[in-house]
Amino acid sequence: MNDTARLEHPSDIQIAQQAEIKPIGEIADKLDIPSTAVSAYGKTKAKIDLDYLHSLSGRKDGKLILVTAITPTPAGEGKTTTSVGLADGLNRIGAKTMVCLREPSLGPCFGMKGGAAGGGYAQVIPMEDINLHFTGDFHAIGAANNLLAALIDNHIHWGNDKQIDVRRVTWKRVLDMNDRSLRDITCALGGPGNGFPRQDGFDITVASEVMAIFCLTTGIEDLKARLRKIVVGYTPHLEPVRSADINGAGAMAALLKDAIAPNLVQTLEHNPAFIHGGPFANIAHGCNSVIATKAALKLCDYVVTEAGFGADLGAEKFFNIKCRSAGLQPEVAVLVASVRALKMQGNADKDKLATEDLDALRKGAINLHRHIENVRSFGVPVIVAINPFPTDTEAEISLIKEICQESDVTAVESTHWKDGGLGAETLAREVLDVINKGQANFTTLYPDEMPLWDKIHTIATRIYGASDIIADKKITREIRRLQDTGYGHFPVCIAKTQYSFSINPNLTGAPTDHLLPVREVRLAAGAGFVVVVCGDIMTMPGLPRQPAANSIDINDRGEISGLF
Repeated sequence: MNDTARLEHPSDIQIAQQAEIKPIGEIADKLDIPSTAVSAYGKTKAKIDLDYLHSLSGRKDGKLILVTAITPTPAGEGKTTTSVGLADGLNRIGAKTMVCLREPSLGPCFGMKGGAAGGGYAQVIPMEDINLHFTGDFHAIGAANNLLAALIDNHIHWGNDKQIDVRRVTWKRVLDMNDRSLRDITCALGGPGNGFPRQDGFDITVASEVMAIFCLTTGIEDLKARLRKIVVGYTPHLEPVRSADINGAGAMAALLKDAIAPNLVQTLEHNPAFIHGGPFANIAHGCNSVIATKAALKLCDYVVTEAGFGADLGAEKFFNIKCRSAGLQPEVAVLVASVRALKMQGNADKDKLATEDLDALRKGAINLHRHIENVRSFGVPVIVAINPFPTDTEAEISLIKEICQESDVTAVESTHWKDGGLGAETLAREVLDVINKGQANFTTLYPDEMPLWDKIHTIATRIYGASDIIADKKITREIRRLQDTGYGHFPVCIAKTQYSFSINPNLTGAPTDHLLPVREVRLAAGAGFVVVVCGDIMTMPGLPRQPAANSIDINDRGEISGLF
């Protein structure tokens, strides 16, 4: 919805605050979860016991639906909103459905992007709790990460039996806040009592390997096994030093034992939702937890989940990393687009998006077409969900549908933002129709045995439209070393700007023949992938000139305003 219309309409937080919210026990009852398996966090949110969820292993899985989107723009696409609306729509037509989403990071909440609980009449609630501290999962992840950092420096201080080279410590501290000042620091200043000075730095929590492990693990034993594999640094002879070598995994797992149980909340229409884990898709793998997704598949007939940012980032990593790791089989992908966003992809003036512009729309639709073909390359059928704004014209909506027909794809206008689940019923029926046709034949883009360099090249050329990848000798040597030391079978997790298929955020549409420069390579041995940092992307973002935090407040009645 455009800015003027949004001012005339209740804000997301106003809608959420005015909504009826049912006791979380009633939501658990809808899933036949016994009260003994529900650990309430207040009246409106709860964690579900892992032992109970493991007891469901013999049940048949439901059908998995991915929601992804075109390349994001300031005009808005509505991926999370569509995920919630679709789940509500499916429940309205009698399909027992859950939505599985990521937890919002405080960085975007107080920065520029805002919260991540949906919008309009397609939200998950309690909205303020979800967007702020929620059940404390991110605090636990940060604490576990920073405990390991403290153990590393403590080990060095007390004799360094494992011969960690202080110049080659790769483990960073984390904070769930955008803070560019912490990207590169020097720690342990002040004399011998404070340890050995060395260069260090911070990542945002959602980019950390602990977050990735948290979202890919299947339970406590797997969690500990993954934490033990973390490579924290190297000796002067380049021998890896792992978390297991300094006995960090057990205490880290103890900090995470409650956090790894999935969080149950509800939509505005009182349908169940798991919100668990929160890696970014532009600098991490961008999907909610495997535990939550697999539990939902046992509890419901249909599960709607989302992958972060555009399909070139979130969906690619959902397929190549999450589905590969967890053995998931998606049945259909819903690709969200808006008229406004597609016009921006066609280089329309941001200030003139309310004016009909069929030429810019057709030009920008090349971005939509690229995403459709990319998702199809994984053997997953695609439906386009048009998220409408009041200024969209009938001619513009019709043009998107015609363009999709040219690609043999159905496009459905879905008014869930304004109408909730009722507005998503047509989309829901189309999703069920595609699932019932059994068209899915999911496959990953590359096999495990493909060399790391070739995996990067495959994603760059087949997903991003690049002509080649480039890297200096230091990076190519590091990739070769990872390949030769037993990590060549890992998938790769590309970290790059979300605003373009290229590394240039201003290059809209579907650019081709560009180069993908690899700036850095990071091993995430516990998570089970290799992070490939490209272009100028930062794993600790900064705040914008006017951060959202400047508009957030709370009154004497405890009511929060300005959150989204």
